[in-house]
Amino acid sequence: MEIGEIRRIVEAALLVAGEPLSVEQLERLFVDGDLDSEEPRAILREALGEIETDCEERGYELVRVASGYRFQVRQALSEWISRLWEQKPPRYSRALLETLALIAYRQPATRGDIEEVRGVSVSANIMRTLMERGWIREIGRREVPGRPALYATTRGFLDYFNLKSLGELPPLS
Repeated sequence: MEIGEIRRIVEAALLVAGEPLSVEQLERLFVDGDLDSEEPRAILREALGEIETDCEERGYELVRVASGYRFQVRQALSEWISRLWEQKPPRYSRALLETLALIAYRQPATRGDIEEVRGVSVSANIMRTLMERGWIREIGRREVPGRPALYATTRGFLDYFNLKSLGELPPLS
């Protein structure tokens, strides 16, 4: 199969997926022999590179995030594109964003850890909202009296904030 056809198949899959696709998921699009190579992932990465180059002059881009690759509107155009929707994106409270930042930078963290740094209690609503958004999850329990829940960020958090890994978080100032 020629690289041009592989690119078209990958582009179509990324357009209809609605979520990032990993190279492993993209590889499943092709059956044995379709990629004519012992290194199908290398061919897929080449196709992804060509797609990324093709998008340079377009209003959207191919972005790699923690869960894989996705198409998204270029940030510089979001002001115009947002006019298509009457509903504004949700606005989050400072307390919620502080809580999320503390979990991201200090994970795994308990509510007590967060409360100690913030100096105020963390409401159950904040934790519930973060979990419902898929930005944090409970990963276990700390082995201390009361066994408080330990929280960490998810791939959904990384994807939402266009990060490939936690190492891309800006340094704490």
